[in-house]
Amino acid sequence: MTTPEQAPFPVESFEKLAALEAGNWWFRARNKVLIWALKRHVGEVRSFLEIGCGTGFVLEGIHKAFPNAQLQGSEYFHEGLVHARKRIPSAHFKQLDATLMDEKDQYDVIGAFDVIEHIEEDQLVLNNLARALKPGGSIIVSVPQHRWLWSKVDEYACHQRRYVRAELLEKISSSGLRSIYVTSFVSLLVPLMWLSRVRSNKSRDGAAYNPESEFLIPGWLNACLTGVMQFELCLIRLGLRLPVGGSLLVIARKG
Repeated sequence: MTTPEQAPFPVESFEKLAALEAGNWWFRARNKVLIWALKRHVGEVRSFLEIGCGTGFVLEGIHKAFPNAQLQGSEYFHEGLVHARKRIPSAHFKQLDATLMDEKDQYDVIGAFDVIEHIEEDQLVLNNLARALKPGGSIIVSVPQHRWLWSKVDEYACHQRRYVRAELLEKISSSGLRSIYVTSFVSLLVPLMWLSRVRSNKSRDGAAYNPESEFLIPGWLNACLTGVMQFELCLIRLGLRLPVGGSLLVIARKG
């Protein structure tokens, strides 16, 4: 796994992400799952803070779903905020190290989407987010799941870890929050993910496998994966809580 000395995210990736997120199956599917979960399990959103908002792709989706919400986005890297400000001019943005966050009782909802796996002190960050929530407020978190899916893709992304469900739930509970909804997603594609990661791990020099190849795929394949994820979202909407998946989603409440 990555070491604490490594940067929490490859800065040069923001430009690439901004160009491909809107058309890529994974980013689009994740947005649909997150926004559905917010509507179904949180309801009204008056004030929302996203930690590690990156280029603002998720926050833009939340803005469309909750147009009256007061949105704030924070990001460790200035390079991400450049794109986020263009996407949602009405939102407020700031550069922030989540381990140093000291706000208290400020937000109705806080989101951290594929963020805390980059941070060595993830328990400290969860404690900070819990303190920043208003009483009765909610946190929504998504993370990469299953240690057996660890690969060069995770190393390239500067992940500190992939989570086990019980581990994340315990850390959320230790922060003083109560989990109210948990499900995996990107579940139907786990066999393909596993094969891809086996292939990446077999390359010895790193040059034989490019982690970005998972995003740079043909249009027909992107459309097929989009269709699979749309079917999976239908299952989640019907109430199926998926036990296995490349990603894990948790919603927890304060008080």
